[in-house]
Amino acid sequence: MLVVILGYVGRAQSQVYDLRCTLISLARLTAVVGPLLGLCSIGLAHYVARNEAESLVGLWGAEQILVPMVSGELSIDARYPRWRASFGGFDAAVEHSGDRVSFTLPGGQGEFRGRITPNSIRGHWMQQSSIDPYNQRYASPVDLVQVSAKVWRGRVTPLEYRVSLYLSIDHAKDGTLTAFIKNPEANFFARRTYTVELKGDSLTLAHPDVPEAGTYDRETDRIFIPLLNSYPPLAFTRRKGRNAIGFYPQIAGQNDDYVYRSPVAKNDGWATASLSDVGLEEKGIGKLVEKIRTAVPSPENPLNIHSLLIARHGKLVFEEYFYGSSADRTHDMRSASKTLAPVLVGIAHDHGFKIGPDTPVYSLFPEYAPIANWSEQKSRIKLEDFMNMASGLAIDDVDSASPGEESHVQEQKGQPDWCRYTLDLPAVREPGGDHPIYGSANINVVGCAVRNATSTWLPEFFDEYFARPLQIETYHMNLMPNGEAYAGGGLYMRPRDQLKLGQLYLSGGIWNGSRIVSQDWVKRSTIRHGDMRPRMDIDVRHGYGYGWHFRDCQANGRTFHYYWAGGNGGQLIIVVPELDMVVGFTGGDYTEFRKYLRWEIELMPQYVFSAALP
Repeated sequence: MLVVILGYVGRAQSQVYDLRCTLISLARLTAVVGPLLGLCSIGLAHYVARNEAESLVGLWGAEQILVPMVSGELSIDARYPRWRASFGGFDAAVEHSGDRVSFTLPGGQGEFRGRITPNSIRGHWMQQSSIDPYNQRYASPVDLVQVSAKVWRGRVTPLEYRVSLYLSIDHAKDGTLTAFIKNPEANFFARRTYTVELKGDSLTLAHPDVPEAGTYDRETDRIFIPLLNSYPPLAFTRRKGRNAIGFYPQIAGQNDDYVYRSPVAKNDGWATASLSDVGLEEKGIGKLVEKIRTAVPSPENPLNIHSLLIARHGKLVFEEYFYGSSADRTHDMRSASKTLAPVLVGIAHDHGFKIGPDTPVYSLFPEYAPIANWSEQKSRIKLEDFMNMASGLAIDDVDSASPGEESHVQEQKGQPDWCRYTLDLPAVREPGGDHPIYGSANINVVGCAVRNATSTWLPEFFDEYFARPLQIETYHMNLMPNGEAYAGGGLYMRPRDQLKLGQLYLSGGIWNGSRIVSQDWVKRSTIRHGDMRPRMDIDVRHGYGYGWHFRDCQANGRTFHYYWAGGNGGQLIIVVPELDMVVGFTGGDYTEFRKYLRWEIELMPQYVFSAALP
């Protein structure tokens, strides 16, 4: 258009013979041509800008491991009257009374609590707040070995918060440039597709609700976007040759056919075997793995599965990891760890502590008096009602207006003791009944009940009576602002250790020949006490017991009854008594319930159950 118009201007000028006519003609032509030239200029700018943005097409990545400032070797020296702790460059005074020791580092850098045994100090390191959605702290187990008289040393391994972000820029069907961000650890940017705009060095990921703005440095070929709250902008670099471990299901051998390998035996209590050793068809389960491995990375990917483990007849026979997960990396269990609180109730009851299903809950918390919103209904609430999520208090995690909804409980600043906050909520229905209402605050109260009944800090009780007997050495238990454990979800454990919870119950409360919890408690916990109402069309009515979900399903013409611990994102520990099998998933589809519900409802019977059937 521009060339044609300028040509027309030249021809018009050659036909004008006097200066005045020339000026008049040019003036008229300017009035017509000017706007067209402006439009061409805009089009040209758009073309140039689009060409600039085109250079961004491809995959970009930014990985961060946010290591707590304080980690490494911890030493406690008790040779002198004033005990001292040396840790991470800090020197702190140690408080001690009887067999108990503790110290706190200045500036909120962390806190240690432990107990002296004949040859060691066993305790927990409480690190400073993380950058997880609720800014929680975590308690991690620590063993300090006596290296000389009154001197103990050991290594502290706090929870390292990993953040992997992958920016994929590509052409949409209409030719525009679009992008999505994949975050395997927390799925922070789920269901968002952006339009990419680049003007100079200013980059915009346009979205109607949550746009992101950053810069592109041409000299270093890096993109900078501030995506982590107050943290500095992350530097995204180009990824080639599948150099993006959290973006693709698997890197090594991705283009090869899947080859099954039996799990490797470790010093963690698991006996191992092959699929064929326990009567499972390798081909059928291999099809599921291929389905996971060949899933196209996109916002629509329905198989954002991080790990899949299977145990049968008490042996670990299948173990695969995806999207950067590994056997040695702890994974957020989310609400799957809720099931552990009722387990601890059973263990405490078995050891003679005055706690059980019929215990009136408020009798365990005399320090909370006076109770707000007191009513006769509250006096009738038993611990069983909290374990069944039928307390009758104003708790509903699906209703954002509920004062007991989990994020509301955790975001309020008035009460750092979330159990006290929960017990002060009004009673809005009779306790009990056969229609539990899902609410994390219920199970958190169960954890606090164990603490009060045993007079033991919950991480210590968990460590002594559950973790160590099940040969679980590494975990990270999240804490409330007051330093007490939060039992409503969020415990980090390795996938092999998570699977032990299912095996423990499948074996009637026994792990490797040792009784951990009574068989009677296992039976009572796995009775269907009520039915959860479906919250979406893909879900079907399922039961609930003491922290366990229940469902029936069909496979090859047979009906199977199973129970499972479940958490947001696809954290599943599934127990199938009829097949003598436990299946474990970890995943990253947080908040995308329609995706990960299918793993349990559809994938399990189609691939796993079927592999055990003729």
